Amino acid sequence: MSGARNLRLELAPSYALAAAIVALHALAAGSVAVVLPGAAGGLLAAALLALGAAAAWSRGLLRSPASVRAMEISGSGVILELASGARIDGQPAERRYVSRFMVTLPMRRPVRRTILVTGDMLGRDSFRALRIWALWGRLPAVAGKQLAA
Repeated sequence: MSGARNLRLELAPSYALAAAIVALHALAAGSVAVVLPGAAGGLLAAALLALGAAAAWSRGLLRSPASVRAMEISGSGVILELASGARIDGQPAERRYVSRFMVTLPMRRPVRRTILVTGDMLGRDSFRALRIWALWGRLPAVAGKQLAA
């Protein structure tokens, strides 16, 4: 790979991310039920659980038509392929969060949204290439066998 080549990343559903989203929303719902007893607290807790299920469905399991299913990285631009089949030419922001477990890519255009990619959504080498691109703004310029070293 070189900086001039494109890198296509096919995202897989993350069951761990979906479980974490639901668990955190359930924790919030439980907190609301303790603090606000009665019908109002129960309704708010149920709404939080429903929100968690919807977020897990869309963000973790990538089942929503607006979910990002693939990314094509070329230079500083990113083409996002949604589950509906639509392709969006996006411009990522300069500030990104990169760790061994996840990468967040805030998009500036055409809409402001943040793409969260966890390590289990990609293969090890693809996730490493994404992390390098997110940190340095260019793709690795070494052979694939050298990436594993």
